[in-house]
Amino acid sequence: MNRTYRNRLRPWETAALIALCVTLLSGLWAQRRQSGLASGLVRLHVIAHSDSEADQAVKLKVRDAVLSLLAPRLEGVTDAAEAEAIVRAALPELAAEAAHVSSQHAEAALGREIYPTRAYEGFALPAGVYTSLRITLGEGRGHNWWCVIYPPLCTAAASGTLETSALDGEDLKLITGADGTCVFKFRVIEWWENLTARWDA
Repeated sequence: MNRTYRNRLRPWETAALIALCVTLLSGLWAQRRQSGLASGLVRLHVIAHSDSEADQAVKLKVRDAVLSLLAPRLEGVTDAAEAEAIVRAALPELAAEAAHVSSQHAEAALGREIYPTRAYEGFALPAGVYTSLRITLGEGRGHNWWCVIYPPLCTAAASGTLETSALDGEDLKLITGADGTCVFKFRVIEWWENLTARWDA
């Protein structure tokens, strides 16, 4: 009798095991969805020299200049790898344009960066590692601006129409929150990324 009782899971233990299983499955789903989405995007990260009002205004001017320079070159591109190649080839020109517009030293680099969950006008993106064009102005100690240059989601959102040709139906539904739960799902992704980072440390 006592042995049977000891071998039987208590209700709270059963609930804890179920919760753990749900958490692990949710985390694995979230990581897979973020990785799949990230593989088709190239993001833009502009870092201001400082947080002064003038430097923050300059940051936005540089953003506009970078988007204007890249938009015609990326028009019609339907593959993220091709978009990356175009951006990489333009890095010296992008740095020169950023320096010209800002009258500050500017650096342009293409690499992998960790992004937090971000909500934009008309869509949102989950936290995770993305291919990123990083423009650093001056000492790069100010607040930054980030969005997506491929596909041109940020400029498209500003015009009121998202560019969807480079996104499949599931990705589009995920980022635009067509099911009404995208922000919650992205928080799950961000939580999972933070948890696995602690395990790897």
